[in-house]
Amino acid sequence: MRCWLRDLRSATDNKRWEEIMRIKISILAVAIVLFFAVYAMAGDFTDNGDGTVTDANTGLMWQQGEAGSMNWEDAITCCEGLSLAGYTDWRLPNIKELESITDDSLYNPPIDTNYFPEAHTSHYWSSTIFAAGPPYAWRLRFVYGCVDNNDKSLTYYVRCVRAGQ
Repeated sequence: MRCWLRDLRSATDNKRWEEIMRIKISILAVAIVLFFAVYAMAGDFTDNGDGTVTDANTGLMWQQGEAGSMNWEDAITCCEGLSLAGYTDWRLPNIKELESITDDSLYNPPIDTNYFPEAHTSHYWSSTIFAAGPPYAWRLRFVYGCVDNNDKSLTYYVRCVRAGQ
């Protein structure tokens, strides 16, 4: 009799544990959806009418056109030497900044072409170095909006950024 009661109590504990786990998993699922929904949304853009676009969500000002296709070192130099709309403090964006202008609801390219009409469906360099291999840097593929890394000697497109007002 005593063993049977112990087994009954374990079954009750298991059901309670399963119920708690279902609740925790549901909360986690909602949190994941909300987390990715924030990152899936593109910026709140303003065309400044001077070859730049400002993202109200991040405060960053973006080069509206393209700087061309070049290797990573030349991309850094190109952005640092850019003079556009009266500003000279341009730089190559880090990978998170570059991702911030993509829109997961768009494809080929995953960017609002109303604000970035010259966007290529190709790779774009970021300033972020791949930690496991310094000869590599992170890039964003403007077809799907996915990120990966590759050798800095290869040529990819460049879009420069600066801190906004």
